[in-house]
Amino acid sequence: MKKFLMLTALCLSMASCLTAHAEADKAPKESKMGQCHKTAKAKNLAGDERKAFMKECLSAKGPGTEPAKTSPQEDAMNACKAEAQKLKGNARQEKMRACLKS
Repeated sequence: MKKFLMLTALCLSMASCLTAHAEADKAPKESKMGQCHKTAKAKNLAGDERKAFMKECLSAKGPGTEPAKTSPQEDAMNACKAEAQKLKGNARQEKMRACLKS
């Protein structure tokens, strides 16, 4: 009986953890949907106009989802990697050193 109760308690605690994790994943999507609804309501959109606006609004990237800007050093590294892509071993290392020094 004790094993059964302990197993039940363990399952319930795991279920609550999974539920909390699933709700945390939904938060950004729901907030974006809420923002889109508020904007559509403020613009007094209805029917096909509202559908088109909602589709565009929900598919658009929000702030903070844009890729990070690269530094000049990262740009140089990427260019050198592209040049040395087909080389292997010591030849690649030498090419990378020479490219990065220039």
